[in-house]
Amino acid sequence: MTFSDQNVDVGGLDDRRGRGGGLAIGGGGVGIVGLLIYLLVNFVGGGSGGDPTQLVPPGQVQGTGTGESTAELSKRCNTSGALDKYDDCYLIKVYNEINETWTADFARRGATYEKPRLGFYEQAVQTGCGNASSQVGPFYCPPDQEIYIDIGFLKQLQDQFGAQGRFAEAYIIAHEAGHHLQTLLGIEAKVRAAQQRDASAQNDLSVSLELQADCFAGAWSKLSDQRGNVSVSPAQLAEAQNAAAAVGDDRIQQKTQGRVDPESFTHGTAAQRKQWFTTGYQTGDVNGCSTFQGQVAPAA
Repeated sequence: MTFSDQNVDVGGLDDRRGRGGGLAIGGGGVGIVGLLIYLLVNFVGGGSGGDPTQLVPPGQVQGTGTGESTAELSKRCNTSGALDKYDDCYLIKVYNEINETWTADFARRGATYEKPRLGFYEQAVQTGCGNASSQVGPFYCPPDQEIYIDIGFLKQLQDQFGAQGRFAEAYIIAHEAGHHLQTLLGIEAKVRAAQQRDASAQNDLSVSLELQADCFAGAWSKLSDQRGNVSVSPAQLAEAQNAAAAVGDDRIQQKTQGRVDPESFTHGTAAQRKQWFTTGYQTGDVNGCSTFQGQVAPAA
């Protein structure tokens, strides 16, 4: 992915690296199964509630951090070649472009887009949704309106699941920003209410929520390309499609537990995730992301 403007604005970053996470998820138990999870269907999806720290024994963690001030981070990210060299600078730039594209798209619809925050952390983090560790994977917390990611997770995604390439990283941030759109559009609240009304539909609704976020990520890719903000090549588009497929429930379950249990799916299959990202890219329109099939109101 090539950016038309190389400037990196770090103003929306909540950089918690090096602060330590306090009460956190300890080692073992969950691991990569939590990949790209929306803090579990029962946690923010309207189920019985809970705290992800209960998944495995808690412990204390300490991060090493970057040791940089905001000004120093801005200076590093705005040096020549920084977007190719540094994962954090690249992710911040993607975040910048996501906000610019959705701001313009909302304005076209006569609405106002509210930017989420982007939170970097190491090992564990305390949020308005509770405590979480990097084992949970990147996630979006609706009460905070913030996207959280441990950048070290990216290497695990690439090494264990083969989601290679820079645009695969962009897909991750765009997917979580898709959850932010769901909050702004009232979809997340409707899903949570529907899950409370019908516990048997919790997983199906969670799958629809995740697939819609994939579709929104695809729509952003198309809109940003059309605006001239970024240039997406066919090879880079394939990177995002492969990343979406890599985090399908069936792929993750097969790799981590050696079997597939469709009844426990919360994010969709590899084929579904790739399909809905591609649908979003083809339409470039949030209204084309109708994954709920009448379960909740359409996107916009």
